[in-house]
Amino acid sequence: MARYSATWGSITAAAVADTVTFTAGQAPGFLRCGGATQQHKISEVSISGLEPSASNATDMILARTSTISVGALSVGTLALLDALSTAPGTAPSWGSTAATTFPQRSATLYLLEPAFNAYGGIYRWQARYGEEITSYGNTASLGEVIVSSKTGTGKTSGHILFEAV
Repeated sequence: MARYSATWGSITAAAVADTVTFTAGQAPGFLRCGGATQQHKISEVSISGLEPSASNATDMILARTSTISVGALSVGTLALLDALSTAPGTAPSWGSTAATTFPQRSATLYLLEPAFNAYGGIYRWQARYGEEITSYGNTASLGEVIVSSKTGTGKTSGHILFEAV
């Protein structure tokens, strides 16, 4: 078991409709399990608004993907939380740019919908023990989650804390 922090910084999310394929830089990130039997337990999602001067209502979504990303993910930071942890044999993937195929957000599998004002607004969700959001395997619709905007184009930074089992 290894606990990770997946982070993004200063991303201006594009408002992308459900079941539309994302492109580079349109979402803060995609979190994909590292293999067919890997499970992620998401315990925290935090998003902070970074708009410099004007209100910007932004409807962010943490959802499962209906089409999973393919290839290496980049443009995002994934770090072990415990310096003495051993990473699993196949590490999880996190990033906003996919090498081969970008994912599509599911229209029916929303997990969290934090709408907030990106002009200094803050959103933080924490799971109680045993009530974490999980993903499993490396296929749609269970093996990947996406943080993205449905409406609004606010600039954000944030993190997802999770455990890879």
